[in-house]
Amino acid sequence: MILLRVTLALLLGATTACALARDYRYSDAHLHYVDFFQESAGMDELLAAMAAAQVEHVMLAGIPVAKKWHEDEPKRPRYYAGDDADVYWYSATDTLIAHAYKQLPAEQRKRIHPFLSGFNPNDKNADAHIRRMLELDPDLWQGIGEVFTRHDDLTALMQGDVPRANNEAMARVYHLAAEYDLPVMLHANITSKRERNPLYLAEIEAPLRNHPHVRFIWAHAGTSMEIHRHQAKLDFLLPTVQRMLEQYPNLYIDLSWSVLRPYLLDEQDRPDPEWVQLVRRFPARFMLGSDVVGRFDSLGDFLRGFDPFLDALPEDVAQRVARDNFLAVLPRRVKVAAHR
Repeated sequence: MILLRVTLALLLGATTACALARDYRYSDAHLHYVDFFQESAGMDELLAAMAAAQVEHVMLAGIPVAKKWHEDEPKRPRYYAGDDADVYWYSATDTLIAHAYKQLPAEQRKRIHPFLSGFNPNDKNADAHIRRMLELDPDLWQGIGEVFTRHDDLTALMQGDVPRANNEAMARVYHLAAEYDLPVMLHANITSKRERNPLYLAEIEAPLRNHPHVRFIWAHAGTSMEIHRHQAKLDFLLPTVQRMLEQYPNLYIDLSWSVLRPYLLDEQDRPDPEWVQLVRRFPARFMLGSDVVGRFDSLGDFLRGFDPFLDALPEDVAQRVARDNFLAVLPRRVKVAAHR
């Protein structure tokens, strides 16, 4: 193992030295157009940020919950974790996404890929609601998610039962996703803040096994910044992701910001050789996401933050991760237009 890491490190050094002149074009596979109060800086700011950062395509999602400003709180919270008030399921988020998308000229719409998220994943009526939304706007929706299941402190603030990726309500959603050829992005933490083992892994693994015709995007590879604060680096994450990629060809990994450190890069921005090797082994299964929420001025910083890791990959693999893999998981009816 030591010899392997040394060899990979030498290869990384040579590869990175050759990659200094690369000019990446990105797809943002994880972007929320609104925040937890269903507010947004607007489409003009998003398009300007995309242009400045060479982001050619974005996944456009709402936020499936809204944060309540509690009667007893004198100041409005700025984030869902700002106080102890609940969050509640908010289906109108998809109306906001559809409205923003429809205001765009046809040429710009080709770059924007709306995902439908405004439903309660504990409700067995969810698939019927999603079907109505799909029928109201045929060909508008290109995916489902981000679906919030296990999600740190946000889970504790949700009204009702804790959502699970493997419950009966979500199984009905997955059948619908397969029918409409829609990818599904799931936020399903691999563990809790205190357990140093893959406590909740079965919740994401069961859908992968039981719904092989659905393309699943695992948000943040099951990690989160809150887990990192309490547990630092999870030593079981990489071997678990590797096994799952080997076992489930319908699994795709969203390398959004909470995976960047401490997994892909160390504190000196040096790529981790084992993660580089994993991406090289599965070059079609990883994609980048900013996970920005309603404000877009940091979009370019988040995506360019991956450049040292991309530079350690072969150039063709790096471009697939930076841009093309997200486009490849979209519905077949979208793929040709997206690649033009």
